[in-house]
Amino acid sequence: MTSSAIVASGLRKTYGDRTVLAGIDLDVRAGTVFALLGPNGAGKTTAVNVLTTLVKPDGGSVRVAGHDITTATKAVRAAIGVTGQFASVDELLTGEENLRLMADLHHLDRTEGRRVVADLLERFDLVEPARKLVATYSGGMRRKLDLAMTLVGRPEIIFLDEPTTGLDPRSRRTMWDIVRELVADGITVFLTTQYLEEADQLADRIAVLDQGRLVAEGTAADLKRQVPGSHVRLRFADVDGLGAAARVLAGSTPDDDALTLRVPGDGGVKPLRALLARLDEHSIEVEEFSVHTPDLDDVFLALTGRPSTEESR
Repeated sequence: MTSSAIVASGLRKTYGDRTVLAGIDLDVRAGTVFALLGPNGAGKTTAVNVLTTLVKPDGGSVRVAGHDITTATKAVRAAIGVTGQFASVDELLTGEENLRLMADLHHLDRTEGRRVVADLLERFDLVEPARKLVATYSGGMRRKLDLAMTLVGRPEIIFLDEPTTGLDPRSRRTMWDIVRELVADGITVFLTTQYLEEADQLADRIAVLDQGRLVAEGTAADLKRQVPGSHVRLRFADVDGLGAAARVLAGSTPDDDALTLRVPGDGGVKPLRALLARLDEHSIEVEEFSVHTPDLDDVFLALTGRPSTEESR
């Protein structure tokens, strides 16, 4: 049975008369990716700051890597790595020098430090620019170096606060591959992101935080099932075929211009087979069909009443 890397119960945090975290519960399984989503001001950053011992909670209990965050702060910090929204690298040093600095801060001996630095440069494809000043690095290279620096201390759990903010699509997908490799190595990743596609691609479980409360939690598929709107889209060669199908399939919605028919359904295999069989019974030919289900943008809007755009904190 997989153990828990992070467990929070009744976690509360207030600033003055404003409640930022209103008694949230979390259970992040070891060796998985857990994504925390939420609109502006939802409390995501505060949650991360509490879990990483940067801010003290006002109530509840939290254990990270088996350690209480209030009574075993040093043990928690020794078990985690944190990569913030903006790369924390020294632009006046080379990539290799940044990594060596981290090795020294973690008190690795010279031989071990050199080995770790060399391994990380190779792993993150930074060997060629290793001796160039970080000031010359692209945004994607800086993010990779930042994450590599986090790994020098061999953390069990990594907190990634919007790791791909500002990256181009190619660099973003490179980072996704790196996250998958980390999890394959047994590292737990706690991710906050403004990109719902990112959570959909990476997260084993997703929690949606709104106004300091968890309004939903589950797999991406679980969350999508909470939102109505699944349907099958059929396209026909002519308006006669479209009209015949509309008469046969109750509750369907035709689009005469596009020659398509929208049929409500959950996208399951059995209902789809039954639908196609019904059309076949009436000798109705279909040019093509596709199954559409709500995406995380739909889920986010339904749960919070706001679109996902610019929900970055």
